[in-house]
Amino acid sequence: MVYLGSKSPRRQELLKSIVQNFEVIHKDVDESFDLSEDVNKVPILLAEKKFKSIISDLQKHDLLITADTVVIKEGLIYNKPEDTNEASQMISQLMGGYHYVITGVVVGNHVNFVPFSETTKVYLDVLTDAELDYYVNTFKPFDKAGGYGIQDWIGMAKISKIEGSYANVMGLPTQKLYEVIKDNFTQILKG
Repeated sequence: MVYLGSKSPRRQELLKSIVQNFEVIHKDVDESFDLSEDVNKVPILLAEKKFKSIISDLQKHDLLITADTVVIKEGLIYNKPEDTNEASQMISQLMGGYHYVITGVVVGNHVNFVPFSETTKVYLDVLTDAELDYYVNTFKPFDKAGGYGIQDWIGMAKISKIEGSYANVMGLPTQKLYEVIKDNFTQILKG
């Protein structure tokens, strides 16, 4: 059996595009990390924490996929905002330039596991105060790293360009995940 260790509806939707049957399993995990850690490695470290917390509950040959996505600008990680004010502050700091979205993924079972990450460069245009208020109050992006979702209004109206995987910015780099599964766990793929 294949399990996705995430309660994210976006990850579930994305995984359905490449894996025919899977179940969702989730455990709350402490997502803190050493602040001296290289920010580019944090997503894999967090995905590994999730993997290790769940894998012992599964059967020997069950396959588990875990992921964690972070937004990084100028060496700072922008996590999920706590409230409207924090979401507005995050977006204000990200807009008018580019930032990176990195998703760390771990795929494996008790015998073998493969960690990897994907990085996408995202260009976010400047939002007026009215646009920022509209976005944060309408879409309430409190469950999204960096305080925004590329698949909603801000992505359609204010993301001018991305370099890399769109699915990665949503939270799961499907193309790279497909390749890792194909190379290591072929029995679970569609078709």
